[in-house]
Amino acid sequence: MRGCVLDTEHKRGGTKARLLARFGYHRDQWRQLEADIRERHVEADVHVVRSSPYGVRYEIRAPLRTPVGRELMVRTIWQIDEGTDVPRLITLFPD
Repeated sequence: MRGCVLDTEHKRGGTKARLLARFGYHRDQWRQLEADIRERHVEADVHVVRSSPYGVRYEIRAPLRTPVGRELMVRTIWQIDEGTDVPRLITLFPD
């Protein structure tokens, strides 16, 4: 979370981070973003499933209820690594 997703200076993720900042998500508040994702995305329907060399990846599309009171539609990418059964968040994309 604190890496490219909320780093406005990140080479690849800066644009995404600046958008998230407009919705109230800043690097020092990564726990809020994590909680909001878990609230809406953990129980949401999976839209895409694909295998990767590292495990199975799942894509979920659902809105976040943001700190500024507006909803933001995002896609989250989760992966269950080979040899585990616990999904971990890989990244998210505003949709």
